[in-house]
Amino acid sequence: MKSFLKTENMVIDSHCHLNKIKQDLDTVLKNAKDNGVKYMLTICTELADVDEIKAITKKYNNVLCTFGIHPHEAENELLSVEQIMQFAKSMSAVAIGETGLDYFYDHSDRKQQKQSFKNHIIAASKLGLPLVVHTRDAEDDTIAILDEMRKQYDFKTIFHCFSSDIRLAEYAVKNDIYLSASGILTFKKSENVRDSFRLVPKNLLLVETDAPFLAPVPFRGKECEPVMTNNTLQTLADIHHTPVEDMARITTENFRRLFKNCIK
Repeated sequence: MKSFLKTENMVIDSHCHLNKIKQDLDTVLKNAKDNGVKYMLTICTELADVDEIKAITKKYNNVLCTFGIHPHEAENELLSVEQIMQFAKSMSAVAIGETGLDYFYDHSDRKQQKQSFKNHIIAASKLGLPLVVHTRDAEDDTIAILDEMRKQYDFKTIFHCFSSDIRLAEYAVKNDIYLSASGILTFKKSENVRDSFRLVPKNLLLVETDAPFLAPVPFRGKECEPVMTNNTLQTLADIHHTPVEDMARITTENFRRLFKNCIK
């Protein structure tokens, strides 16, 4: 039987992919709720996710969702601003994304990735929703696009599953961009990621699992699930020399503020 960390204060998994989890979702969500992870934000990455996510949010009232096209899919699913907005409205999405740039895998043409990223930013601004950003080996272009678009559009940003260098963390702090910590924070070889999170003020911190990917220590090699947010939360609390219950309260308050009190 699995042994999970538990918190008394509410925790929110700010980024997961519930439609990609292979385990029974009733059990997965019960594990989370029983151990303090009361809400989850499940993320859309491609058009094939839409109907699955709609069904999940209809069944579970503690699951929120986003709409977006991952940079891996940008070449095949390059949507207009209007299309992004329509899908987001149809899903009652509370954020736009994940979107961004991924030059590590380069599954999509970089020009198409950039255009998709910009379209998502405009949609987020027009809808007044936060923007969930994926960036990997593309820091320079990510910064350039955000700076360019910020001249015309007002939008709040989250760097999800942050694993970049201190330079991008410093940029985030300077521009009030939220950083979300995933299980990567707990990995033995991720001291550079922990160094980045040490720089981030508590009011810009979120926690996530990116489930079913990136299970934190001590669950590496297993399918990740939202309850494991608590393991990352513990590491984040340790980095900031803060009791874990205080960090639970802080990250929950940050989520509420960013997502305009869409949870109780």
